[in-house]
Amino acid sequence: MITHDIKVYPSKANLKREDQFAWKIAGVAADKVAVKKEVADMIVNRIIDNASVAVASVNRHAPMSARDMALARPNKNGATVFGVAAGKRVSPEWAAWANGTAVRELDMHDTFLAADYSHPGDNIPPILAVAQTVGKSGKDLIRGIATGYEIHVELCRTICLHEHKIDHIAHLCPAQAAGIGTLLGLKQDVIYQAVQQAVHVSFTTRQSRKGEISSWKAYAPAHAGKLAVEAVDRTMRGEGAPSPIYEGEDSVVAWILNGPQAHYQVALPAPGEAKRAILDTYTKEHSAEYQSQALIDLAFRMREKIADLDAIEKIVIHTSHHTHYVIGTGANDPQKMDPKASRETLDHSIMYIFAVALQDGSWHHVDSYAPKRANRADTIRLWHKIETTEDPEWTRRYLTRDPNELSFGGKVEIFMRDGSKIVDEMAVANAHPLGAKPFGRADYIRKFQTLTNGIISTRESNRFLEAVQDLARLPAGELHQLNVALPAGTLLAGKPGIL
Repeated sequence: MITHDIKVYPSKANLKREDQFAWKIAGVAADKVAVKKEVADMIVNRIIDNASVAVASVNRHAPMSARDMALARPNKNGATVFGVAAGKRVSPEWAAWANGTAVRELDMHDTFLAADYSHPGDNIPPILAVAQTVGKSGKDLIRGIATGYEIHVELCRTICLHEHKIDHIAHLCPAQAAGIGTLLGLKQDVIYQAVQQAVHVSFTTRQSRKGEISSWKAYAPAHAGKLAVEAVDRTMRGEGAPSPIYEGEDSVVAWILNGPQAHYQVALPAPGEAKRAILDTYTKEHSAEYQSQALIDLAFRMREKIADLDAIEKIVIHTSHHTHYVIGTGANDPQKMDPKASRETLDHSIMYIFAVALQDGSWHHVDSYAPKRANRADTIRLWHKIETTEDPEWTRRYLTRDPNELSFGGKVEIFMRDGSKIVDEMAVANAHPLGAKPFGRADYIRKFQTLTNGIISTRESNRFLEAVQDLARLPAGELHQLNVALPAGTLLAGKPGIL
């Protein structure tokens, strides 16, 4: 890996293109280095993972609206849309929009947490949409996805967006553009301009994840994907972008991130070095914010020690800064304690999540968020007894570069009315690579079969799983096989819009 400095320069410095960080990103994307087998295998896992959650959400309101918008933009040589028969195609930027929203809706696909948050699987829909449109092969797709993950993860390792109240798609969009550049075999100068355009248009605020969280939380990564496709299309036609996008005196770093005195150091693969960042990411077993995954598993374990949940006086969750301030009581969001809150809000409330997990001993992507479930009187009582607090040690472990110490969990103290106390802790979720039951190919397949059961036919399930596991051998023009269609007549339509 090579560590690159990112600093702000005055316009008169006339920073050379070769010294700009966007050029370095483009160099990684243009590098034709081979993809390692373990990386290719994990890419297959994540395509399965994305399809699982997309199909499970395909008739929910946000994916339904996004799909209707995409279907209003047909393109016979375009890309497929989840749920729709593969013979029906749309323009790639709109396929990225529809499929990205479906993937993100349940908040149940892969994650990477470091200086900033990310769901790197959000790279897949736009890269796949472009690959289908231009008739690329499975090997081409693997290379493009490997780049998307690499750039996304390395940006998130070092550059914190959330401390400046910027949404995490600001790292996603340039990664998607870089991945598309790799897929298409574009030259470094074209990818460079696309990356800069992607950065310029994707900085948005974190209000999308504060207060009453709306369906935009699902749309935001899809919007980034749509912007990335458009950015690459534009620069392939010879158009430029604002430059230097990271280092300029009126750049995103100078005015939105750490300011004129900023000094970031981001590591990227050296020329000829394999892209392996996807192996540092991890998926979700439970449909909830990633920082709740270990705490859900911990709730399952702790409930076995409690005879009467009504005898609980108070619960204190000692956890990281991120968990406390994003999904805990440190967020100061009253909506996180409101039984009438949206599903998107409830899956960002560790107080609600821990209460339900403690009561039920299980987690379901629909039932655990149902209004009837959230409004149960005993749940509300228990929910309102839960608080979080930041523990410096858990924050340190959340941010460490040592994979053996990395932690996204916490310690829980349950105070009983009789004065006794039950204490337990869990560092990583069971499904995490360092967890009790790390996810492997069989687990991804089981997740797909569980989430799609009753939604698609067994024949369609088997066809997709066979095709995706043969991804490296899929020839050019056959990537439509990675689509998953619902039986005729089972797709719902949303409210009408302009088209």
